[in-house]
Formats: sequence, structure tokens, C-alpha cells
Amino acid sequence: MDYKKLAERILEKLGGKENVESVVYCMTRLRFVLKDESQVDDEQVKKIKGVIGVMKKSGQYQIIIGNEVASVYKEICALGNFKEKTSAKKNREKKSKYHF
Repeated sequence: MDYKKLAERILEKLGGKENVESVVYCMTRLRFVLKDESQVDDEQVKKIKGVIGVMKKSGQYQIIIGNEVASVYKEICALGNFKEKTSAKKNREKKSKYHF
């Protein structure tokens, strides 16, 4: 799979990097907070080869990729100049603050 090409297509269908407020990933999903979700055509995103599905939950636009999500995430961060950070890492950081 060409992760860079997949990342380019995803960003394009989301309205470009300018429409992305933030992005993280978990086990199988890219989790975007978008500036304007109305710019996104869910059906077009679902048609991208490499995308398994789309969900909208908790203010996030989630794109299901599967096991190769980390590789796609790295390409999205590089293309959009986003800071890399996983939701799992974020949760560990929160928990570690409160452990003595």
C-alpha cells in the first residue's frame, strides 16, 4: 500500500490540511477534529482505496484504516505539518500525572 498516496487522498477529501484542526490515531482509526465538517463528503472518503469506513463520534471525524493506521498517520502528519501524537500516548501522559 502506498501510504503517502492514501494520506494525500484523505487530506484532499477532508477539504485539505487547512480544514484539519488536529489529528491523532488509535489502534485502527485516524481521528480528526475538523474546522468545517460540512466540507467532507462521507461517501467520497469511503471510496478511497485503503479506507475501511467512516464514523463521527465525540466531535471527531474518524476514518477506519485498520492495522496500517500508524504508517498512514505519519504520512498525514508530514503532508500537513501536523505534530505527531497518538491518543493512547495522550492517555498515558494524563494517567502518569496522577500516579505517585
